[in-house]
Amino acid sequence: MGYAHDYAAAIMQRGRVPMAPADFVPNWSDGPRKAKYYPGADSLPLPVAGYPADASLDRAFDGGAGAAGTATGDGAFDLTSLSGMLLDSYGLTGRRLGVQANTDLSALPFYPLANWSRGSASGGGLYPVSVYWVSGPRGPVTPGVHYYSTRHHTMQRLLTGDVSGEVRASLGEHADDTLTDQYLVLGIKYWQNSFKYNSFSFHAVSMDLGAAVQTWRMWAGARGLAVEPAMWFDEARLQRLLGLQGEEEGVFAVIPLKWAGKQAGSAPTTSGPGAGSANASVQLRDVERSREVFTFDALLKMQEATSAHATERPAPGALAPAATPPADPDLPVAALPAARPMPADVRTVLRRRRSSFGRFDASRPVTGEQLAACLAASAAGSRLGGDTGTGRDGDGVRLTKLYAFVNHVEGIEPGAYEYDPDARELRLVKAGRPGEFLQRNYFLSNYNLEQAGAVLVPTIRTSAVLDAVGDRGYRLVNATIGAVAQSAYTACSALELGCGVALGFDNVSYIEELGLDATGEAPLLIMMIGNERPAPADFRYEIA
Repeated sequence: MGYAHDYAAAIMQRGRVPMAPADFVPNWSDGPRKAKYYPGADSLPLPVAGYPADASLDRAFDGGAGAAGTATGDGAFDLTSLSGMLLDSYGLTGRRLGVQANTDLSALPFYPLANWSRGSASGGGLYPVSVYWVSGPRGPVTPGVHYYSTRHHTMQRLLTGDVSGEVRASLGEHADDTLTDQYLVLGIKYWQNSFKYNSFSFHAVSMDLGAAVQTWRMWAGARGLAVEPAMWFDEARLQRLLGLQGEEEGVFAVIPLKWAGKQAGSAPTTSGPGAGSANASVQLRDVERSREVFTFDALLKMQEATSAHATERPAPGALAPAATPPADPDLPVAALPAARPMPADVRTVLRRRRSSFGRFDASRPVTGEQLAACLAASAAGSRLGGDTGTGRDGDGVRLTKLYAFVNHVEGIEPGAYEYDPDARELRLVKAGRPGEFLQRNYFLSNYNLEQAGAVLVPTIRTSAVLDAVGDRGYRLVNATIGAVAQSAYTACSALELGCGVALGFDNVSYIEELGLDATGEAPLLIMMIGNERPAPADFRYEIA
């Protein structure tokens, strides 16, 4: 067994046994920027108008029951659609200052500490995945490598020359069938999160990867476009290309983009300036704001462990032993009504997405139709596709299961349930009001879980995935769970429900409460949904 097994066990136990360094205190005044900074880089402003027509979330989720944004779209990206997808997912779209229960509320009125919003969720704040665009000669700009600046909605040029062959080579024999030379490469700069969460940060930011990709799949799928992430590739080769140090930033995914335009029928180049050359490398360097940067042993070991065999892509069917167990047929059934439709367009829904932070109101129960829609969307969101899938592979292996602690839902008695996505029904695991259990096992003070209509809990057999595909499977596990969380957030926005996702809970207590010891299922986060108090004190300023 590799180090990822040890790390996963420590994550499960951290509510009872603190992870080292237990005495670490963030230096907030010396924190990093929430985006990378490349001084002197030329910027290419992205278009802010003429985006593809808005499409309904129902289409993105295939009616709330199917695979979210399945890659059946035969459309092709252009600069306008790429710009729209990036802006709606990772671009800053507004400033928010609402009266809520989070502990940083007193700091938010000050502009340097302002709370900016975006479409994709993240663990603990706006700590973004680094988005690089590697564009070859078939693209709309001079070939090269660009970094997406979220705050300016621009592409910053880091390298000029066709290096798309390097990305294709990193994918090896599994390079995409479209013969594209346009790629999004996703990295994670660890210090942007570890300054706050130290050793725990790898767990949090690898979920960010899934949230970002799932937003793109919803956005693209609703418009007939396809986003298929590759998570096994030559990571060291791409780090050299992008000028990255492995202990500082990992490369987590590559997304080939089918591209439109008059050159779309031509094959990508395999030679030319920098193409396929290991000597081609970004020379510009990100300038760190923090005067002092710390490293953490667990974080360094996880980067080393999960990148060590990055080129050894698992064979089809490798994940079959890690499949989630089927619904227990012996448990009492609680029927769910048909899922409530979600006709709102994806862009509007992403603009409205936010965390509830303690604003739940139990006097207004969630309807059965709303709960059914949230469960169906969350289940659909676990199917990220790509190579071996980040939720199910080509053989239809389902890796996640959903449980629901029902507090206040019309027509459903309080209790703990498992969700059967095929039958679209709940099965009672434990009867009785779960509010006291939920609150006792939550570590923070920013939510009253008893006031939520329901608390949804996605589980995955982490150890079984690691046994099946190796340590790199930890990235796959957390990306899957992050995609589920983003799906729940987006569905709640469309259903006009509040939503909050949290990782600060006693994982072991949930295993005991749901009886998951025998199956090896690991609950990695909790997703609270419910109606909020009416007429809240709030301030919103839209900037995009």
